[in-house]
Amino acid sequence: MPLKVIITGSTGMVGEGILLTCLRNPEIQEVLSVSRRPCGITHPKLKECLVSDFMHLERAEAQLTGFDACFYCAGISSVGLSEAAYTLITYTTAVHFATTVQRWNPNMVLTHISGAQTDGTEQSKVMWARVKGRAENAMIRLPFKGVYNFRPGFMSPVEGQKHVKTVFRIFLVLTPLFKLFFAKQHLTLEQVGQAMFNAATQGFEKNVLEIADIRTLASR
Repeated sequence: MPLKVIITGSTGMVGEGILLTCLRNPEIQEVLSVSRRPCGITHPKLKECLVSDFMHLERAEAQLTGFDACFYCAGISSVGLSEAAYTLITYTTAVHFATTVQRWNPNMVLTHISGAQTDGTEQSKVMWARVKGRAENAMIRLPFKGVYNFRPGFMSPVEGQKHVKTVFRIFLVLTPLFKLFFAKQHLTLEQVGQAMFNAATQGFEKNVLEIADIRTLASR
């Protein structure tokens, strides 16, 4: 059956790339972008749910019900943030959102964008790796039909993206060299989006997917 998907973070680079990939997938029937502001994309399959605070979703229950999968791509860099501030966004808010949509969609599959070098033991001296690991573990404990934490590295944007940070635009100039010398660390956002779709429809043998796992799942 065609999938109905919720995507968060569509005003950021990763979320926008996943959104565009999903809109181009004929097996996805409907995409709901949940964000604080409009994503700036118009498409017959796309609907938007604007929420000022992911910790308060009560008024959006009707819009957030009836979906098969949630691709959680919202996030923020840890640069300049205290551990408390980063935890609020990366752990507390993300887990609250996932807990809420699972309650309204008990047969839903969750894919959650984490990051390469995340520490699942939650003991790392690197703050962001420790917090992301805590978020991954909390997601796995939720009673979704399936939970898949994605740990991508460098990702190339898809054609038509608007939300590409300056630092990534610089990297794009170097992409041919990056692919040559660091091919194992590189993914395209099309690959990540396809892997998310395949996780929702086929499942995967791991809850935590490293770069090689994402590449494998995308090719199935």
